[in-house]
This record gives sequence, C-alpha cells and structure tokens, in this order.
Amino acid sequence: MTQPLETRRRGLAPGVVLPGDDGAGALPPVAIAGAEPPAWPPLPPGVPEWASSYLNFLPGIYSGEDFLGRFLLIFETILNPIERTIENIPHLFDPLVTPPDAIDWLGSWVGLVLDPRWPEDRRRTLVREAASLYHWRGTRRGLTRILELYTGITPSITEPTLSQVAADRARAYRFHVELALPPDVRIDEAMVRAIIDLEKPAFAAYTLEIRRQR
Repeated sequence: MTQPLETRRRGLAPGVVLPGDDGAGALPPVAIAGAEPPAWPPLPPGVPEWASSYLNFLPGIYSGEDFLGRFLLIFETILNPIERTIENIPHLFDPLVTPPDAIDWLGSWVGLVLDPRWPEDRRRTLVREAASLYHWRGTRRGLTRILELYTGITPSITEPTLSQVAADRARAYRFHVELALPPDVRIDEAMVRAIIDLEKPAFAAYTLEIRRQR
C-alpha cells in the first residue's frame, strides 16, 4: 500500500491517518484505521494543540519545523502548569481569593486560630483585617469589630462615665456588651465570651447581654 506523502514525511507507520487526511477535519491527533481513537487527556489551558509556542523563542529558521514543534510540545505540556502555578502564587496570599483550604494556613501567619464553625466569608475578612485588629486590640473599637465579624451584628458596648464610677467604685474598669439578635440568627454564647475574654484588657471585667429583637 502506498503511503500518503504527508504520512511518509512525518515517519508514521502505514495505516496511520492524520487530521485532515480524509477530508473530515477534526479527528484525534492520531487514529489507527479500524481501531478506536485513543482517549488522550486534554491539554493544559494555553498549550497549543499541534506545535509548541516555544518555537517563537527560537531563530526564525526553525519556525516551520513540524517535528521540532511537536517535540517541544512535550516540554510545554509539562512546564505550562508549573508556570501557571508560579504566576498565581501571589493570589495564595490574598485572603479574599485564596482557596478555602488555605485560609487557616494563611491565618496562622498572623497568629490566628480560626474556628471552623465561622462562615468562610467572615474567616476571610478576619484574616484580611488581622493586622488592624491587633492595632486596636484592647479597645472598644477592636472588640466591636471582631464581634461584628463573628456574629454579623454590630454590638453595643457601653462604659461607665466618670460620675458613675465616682458614685460606685465597683463600676470601675467594667463595661457592658449587648447583642440584639434578629429572630432567625443563632450564635454560640460561649464563643462570644471567649472572644471578649481574649480581646478585652486583662484588668477589665464585663457583663454580656444577648437579647432577641421583636
């Protein structure tokens, strides 16, 4: 049997049909007559199908080399996913776009131990704001923000005035935290107390009131 010129030029065995040889167009890369086409895995995104883009980095005399283009495609298929991973490394350090399983790892960089019961979007925001929360730690502003991140509700934190402390010394260094929850919201009171204990000044005491909105 006489082989087609293109088949002989590429050094393929008799019976091998290349895409376009039969006029059909879109065939698998190599199909053997009388056999099912091989189920090849898809190429990585951005990798050409027939000739490697690495030819663009070689002298122009090699641009028409069919064998060299297919040979370099082997290396491009292997290296392209690695290059894409390296290019996307900065996104791993962004708490808002890092993969879900990397949030806890990223939080450990700023000394956070995240409770898995927290919703994902709130854990992402907490990691993002960790530096500023450390700056405001021990203040009403810092405590308000971290409780807001956990509960989704802005708490009311009140401190006694100087006249109240003068009238009753037992009210010194005490503050009151109030959370008004909508009817459909549930929170873990023990977790709220743990957050307050961690964020308040060590010498301060507090009272917590959690009530339902009507």
